[in-house]
Amino acid sequence: MTDARHVDGIAPRIATVLEERDRDEQIRAARALLGSPLLRADSDPEAFRLARRHSDHLRRWFEQNTGWRLVVDARVVRLLKAPSLSGPASLAIAGSHSARARRGDPPFTRRRYVLLCLALASLERSDPQVSLGRLAENVVLLSRQTPLEGVEFALATRDERSDLAAAIRLLLGLGVLTRVAGDEESFVQSGGDALYDVDRRVLSRLLVVRHGPSVIVNTPGFDSGELEISQLEGALFAEPPAFTDDETNRRVRHALTSRLLEDPVVYYDELDEAERVYLTRQRAAITRRITEFTGLTAEMRAEGIAMVDPLDQLTDLRMPESGTDGHATLLIAEHLAGSGSTEIEQLRHLVRKLAGEYSTYWRRTAQQPGAENAIVADAVGRLAGLGLVRIAGTTVTPRPALHRFSIGAPTIRAAVLSAPDTSRGTHR
Repeated sequence: MTDARHVDGIAPRIATVLEERDRDEQIRAARALLGSPLLRADSDPEAFRLARRHSDHLRRWFEQNTGWRLVVDARVVRLLKAPSLSGPASLAIAGSHSARARRGDPPFTRRRYVLLCLALASLERSDPQVSLGRLAENVVLLSRQTPLEGVEFALATRDERSDLAAAIRLLLGLGVLTRVAGDEESFVQSGGDALYDVDRRVLSRLLVVRHGPSVIVNTPGFDSGELEISQLEGALFAEPPAFTDDETNRRVRHALTSRLLEDPVVYYDELDEAERVYLTRQRAAITRRITEFTGLTAEMRAEGIAMVDPLDQLTDLRMPESGTDGHATLLIAEHLAGSGSTEIEQLRHLVRKLAGEYSTYWRRTAQQPGAENAIVADAVGRLAGLGLVRIAGTTVTPRPALHRFSIGAPTIRAAVLSAPDTSRGTHR
C-alpha cells in the first residue's frame, strides 16, 4: 500500500516542476513572437506550438502592457505590433531596419516597398494560384491607376524586374506565397515566369493598423493628396481621445513598454513630460514585468534604460560582431566615445589608418582606395540603428549608451605580499 505521506510529498514537487516548465515555455514563446511576429505551423512548428499552447497568457500580457493584439488560429499566430515612434533615436532605429528579401541582400528601397504594397493589393484580388507574369502585369496597372511620385514601373528593365522579384521573395519568406514552379531569377534575367500558391490566411494577417485605410480615406474632409506620409501613418494608428487619468496612464504604459521591447535603448531626454515622469516612478515595475515575461535584463542609467538580452538572440544588429566591418564598428565606437562629435570625413581618415594597422586581420579590399567610405557608412548606420549615435548632416554625435564601449586606461595595483609564516606550530 502506498504511503499517503509519500504521495503528499511528491505532489508539490510535481506542481513546482510543471510550473517551472510552463514559465520556461511562456518565455520562449514570448521571445519567439518578439523575434518573429508571424509564426506559421509549417515553418516554425515548435515556436508555433508553444505560442498556441500559452496563447491566453501571451494575449493577456501583450494587451495589458503594450496594447498589442495576438491573433491565433489553426495555422498562424500573429502578434499585431503597433509602432510607437517618438524622438530622434527611435525614428533612427526604425529607419535603419529596412526589410531584406534574403540574408545578404541589399535593404529595401522606397521603390521596393511601393512594389511590395502593390503586389499585396493585387494578391487580395487574385486567384488561389497566380503566375509572376500576371502579378507583374497587375502591379503595372495598379501603378498607373494611382500615380506614384518618383516611382515608375513598366517591366522595361532588369532593375525593375529585380525590384519586383525582391518583393516576391519577401512574400515567399513570410508564407504569403508558395512557389509551385519556376523561379524569380529567370523572370529577372530573361522574362521567364513562376507559379505560386497564395495563402490568404497569412495575407489577411499582414496589415497592422488601428483604422483600415478605406475608413481613413472615406472620412469626410480627408484629402490624402494634401498630407505627408507621416500624417497618413498617424491617421492609421491614431487612438481615440482619453477621458480619464487611468486611460491616459494606460496609454503611457503601453508606449513605454513597447519601446523598451522594440528599441535597443530608451533615453529620458527623448520622452515627453508625461512619459518621463511615469517611467521615473514606475521603471522598476515595468522592467520587472518585462524581465519576467521575456528573460531580458534591465540596464538602468541616469540617461535611460536598455533591455539587454543575455542570450544575444532578440536583435538583428549585433554589437560587437566579428569580421572586418564588425571590428571597424567597434573601433569607431571607441573613438566616438572618447572624442565626441566627429565629422564623417574624419572617421574615413581613421578607417584608412586602421586598415593599415590591422591589414593582417581585415579583408584585403579594406585597403583599396575608397573602401573606407563603405566601411564607415556601414559602421555609422549600425551604431545609429542601435541608438548609440545621432547623425545630423555629416556629423556623428555619440549618445550616452555608446560609452559602454569606451576603454579607459588600465589601473595597475601593486600586489600585497604577506610575510611568510616562520612559526613551527603543530600541524593537525
